[in-house]
Amino acid sequence: MVQLLGAGQFCCTASLHGGQETTLISMMLTLIHHGAIIVGVPYSVKELVETKKGGTPYGPTAVVGHMADQPPTEMDLKIAGELGKRVAQVAQKLLVK
Repeated sequence: MVQLLGAGQFCCTASLHGGQETTLISMMLTLIHHGAIIVGVPYSVKELVETKKGGTPYGPTAVVGHMADQPPTEMDLKIAGELGKRVAQVAQKLLVK
């Protein structure tokens, strides 16, 4: 029996230029090594193109400040929620009945 793994990743950084995309891409390598099917955030998620603080097609991100005292914004959470929906949708389509 083949086991399928669908995955998406997210990260938080202290600043906007804290390596969000590099971190997400690096995380993908381990998931691919284990046979995961990577799911990203499409540009059809309007918040992805409207955000000023983070969020990438590679996965949701949030800038939380140097002391991690700035919670993710509503827009950050919306992007993360959309990725969660996509991972669930892809996993459901991959289920063998």
